[in-house]
Amino acid sequence: MCAGAEAARTPSTLLQRLSDLRLAAVGVVLERLPVVLADRGDRIFDPEQNCRRTLIEYCQPAHSKWLMSSAPSRLWWYVQLTRRSCRAKLVAVYAGGRLMRKFHVLVLVAAVIGVLAAASSASAVPHSSATGLSHRAVCGAVGAGFARCDSRVVTDRSGEPFNGKPTPVAPATAPAGYWPADLQSAYNLSPATGAPGTGQTIAIVDAYDDPNAQSDLAVYRSQFGLGACTTANGCFKKVNQNGVQGSYPRGEAGWGQEISLDVDMASAICPNCKILLVEAQTNSFSNLMSAVDTAAKLGANTISNSYGGSEFSSEASYESHYNHPGVTVSSGDNGYGVEFPASSQYVTAVGGTSLNRDSSARGWSEKAWGGSGSGCSAYVSKPSWQTDGGCSRRTVADVSAVADPNTGVAVYDTFRKSGWLVFGGTSVASPIVAGVYALAGNTANTTTGSYPYSHTSSSSLFDVTSGSNGSCGGSYLCTGLVGYDGPTGLGTPNGTSAF
Repeated sequence: MCAGAEAARTPSTLLQRLSDLRLAAVGVVLERLPVVLADRGDRIFDPEQNCRRTLIEYCQPAHSKWLMSSAPSRLWWYVQLTRRSCRAKLVAVYAGGRLMRKFHVLVLVAAVIGVLAAASSASAVPHSSATGLSHRAVCGAVGAGFARCDSRVVTDRSGEPFNGKPTPVAPATAPAGYWPADLQSAYNLSPATGAPGTGQTIAIVDAYDDPNAQSDLAVYRSQFGLGACTTANGCFKKVNQNGVQGSYPRGEAGWGQEISLDVDMASAICPNCKILLVEAQTNSFSNLMSAVDTAAKLGANTISNSYGGSEFSSEASYESHYNHPGVTVSSGDNGYGVEFPASSQYVTAVGGTSLNRDSSARGWSEKAWGGSGSGCSAYVSKPSWQTDGGCSRRTVADVSAVADPNTGVAVYDTFRKSGWLVFGGTSVASPIVAGVYALAGNTANTTTGSYPYSHTSSSSLFDVTSGSNGSCGGSYLCTGLVGYDGPTGLGTPNGTSAF
């Protein structure tokens, strides 16, 4: 017993029934709900020690236990505690001497979140006219020879970026949008042991400067228990397109948001990876391609590019700048249609999906996102490793990941904005897949986008079989179908074996 002890009775016999609960309706309902009860600094009652302690004190290797919530509710919660996030996730509820039934649990969850002002769930932001949320492109339209970033920010009724804290009373530890643990769960990337990605470097290539990139990244990683990644500890490095530190281009708010999104997603998927941020002088293709070459020269294992522009007749002559190991490129956010450099035969073109929790064995479902770029290139020849019959030239995309702003991700950015935001766009998907490549540690074999095409089993990729991103007569080029399709490619990561 420790100081500040208080009397309580533990539902001891229920502890042994956890396996049965998980199969019961209450277990299914609750386990699929990403309800977070408390964060690392919150005090919560531990019946085993008969005292209140901060949650951080329980963050040993993953385990489960009964904890009691604060007064006045005094409910028992069976929670799973994880070392990585140091958060308590609801699995079952015990109150009033009995297990809560499905109906009561649904009511209870809604009520208790308000009563306790507990940390909000790491679920996607609701998007509907009722809530007044929408989304818009982060970067504006561009002319020939220039690229725009492929990200979309969720906005409120006034058109301003949506504040990522779900309710005014939620604690600051509850950003909206999917969290690293959600993405790792969705794509089967949570390691049982070890430190995958150690020694790997993910390069992020973007235009202009984000002067707050490192400090904003520190907030994101601290929030989710990912560990520090700084210049001082050798994890984070920022250079200009010539590889020089300390002499950066001018700042630009839209591309600054893009940078925050990219480095956060790289961290979410591969927390042990180093991050190399290469900032191009402008968003011209000539500057961006120079930055890609610099990233490769500086030893990046994988290079994420979250931008694109309209195809042009001479684009094939510029493809050599993307002929490096592990290059990923977002496929675009304008629906059916192809962008460069996603059309290059040397890259892994990454499309987008809508990602939602469900009651399946996986716990997640996906469909093609309506904004995902896809189609048949007008100028790049068909690579030998693509065998689809409806396009005589390069087909986009190759693989995919979450990109729908309506099922967006949490990002922290303060450059001319304020704090937690929610983003979508294939700019989310590209660094996610780059992170998977880094986890796999196999980029020496992925100079082109061909590697996933020889690893298409269901144990390697989740096939996305529904959704559409435009009108193409029902063809696979714009429709999610069994097997390969344009909007989602071969599917989304199921672990790292396809990369």
